[in-house]
Amino acid sequence: MAENTTIQVSRRARDHLAQVAKERGMTLGQLVEQLASEQPTAEQIAERVAADRQAVRDVVGVDISDEEFDRAPDVLGNIYRIAAEKIRMARGAAA
Repeated sequence: MAENTTIQVSRRARDHLAQVAKERGMTLGQLVEQLASEQPTAEQIAERVAADRQAVRDVVGVDISDEEFDRAPDVLGNIYRIAAEKIRMARGAAA
């Protein structure tokens, strides 16, 4: 069993988190555990980036350097931007 400790937060933050936990049917401790598990550390992010880049290298079959990845355009970001723009346009046309 995990050893418990105390985290000091403002009463306002505690009350807010307690309400969120209650609405989700969990304890405050369970909510904090869940929130913590969803937040990767810088090291975990770096590991994921390295693994993702290696997967691209394996699929594409080309040895792309990290520097080349860093200089590449943000393809996923551009896709999100284009999709959001199309949704805004469709909602405007429907109004």
